[in-house]
Amino acid sequence: METLFKAVALLPWSDWLALGVFFGGWAGYAHFAKRLAERRPSILATTNQWRRRWMLQATRRENRIVDSAVTQSLSASPSFFASTSILIIGGLLAALGATDKASELVHELPFAARTSLLVFDLKLALLAAIFVHAFFRFTWSIRQYSFGAIMVGAAPEARHFTDEAQREAFADQAGRVMGLAAETFNDGLRAYYLSFAAVAWFISPWAFMAATALVIGVLYQREFHSEVLVALRDGLRP
Repeated sequence: METLFKAVALLPWSDWLALGVFFGGWAGYAHFAKRLAERRPSILATTNQWRRRWMLQATRRENRIVDSAVTQSLSASPSFFASTSILIIGGLLAALGATDKASELVHELPFAARTSLLVFDLKLALLAAIFVHAFFRFTWSIRQYSFGAIMVGAAPEARHFTDEAQREAFADQAGRVMGLAAETFNDGLRAYYLSFAAVAWFISPWAFMAATALVIGVLYQREFHSEVLVALRDGLRP
């Protein structure tokens, strides 16, 4: 119990509050967005409908080179971000090894909070943890896209589909795999967005909380009220 009290005492109550707002906002928004998408259009849900259309069209094509090229193009984005995450993690680990110099540099910034080296290390560790999480999400997205590519490659030729129900069933399954890959990629991007909020912790816990609320607001706007969402929805209308 004494050890727990010592651990809690490392940070002021405002920093613990900021961390609670950050993780609560991250997890809460992820749950909220998933539930809200069941009742109203979102970017992810709408593009999933387009993915299903894509897979349905793929069953009618004898030559699926275009579908393979599109799948490869989609997997290039998570691959790029996964590579970038490794570089960022390496930079943060290097900063952890030179905390004194990094702390002095941050303290020269206007309005930056004065903290102990241990607290500064905790802030760097939080950023590193965020990008480690993002790396795992991006690499899992790459694998899921490869599973989708396998399904496209293994699909029967157009003339071998016995009826429309079989085509629909394949489009549902393949579209679902592609949709899961996109959802995982979206999780990684969300971590990137929220990493900017975590950077604000170096200024102050209040800036950290404000940045968290701002980033979540931006995410909500883009997922549920963006112009591209309207365009995608209009394209689905008969």
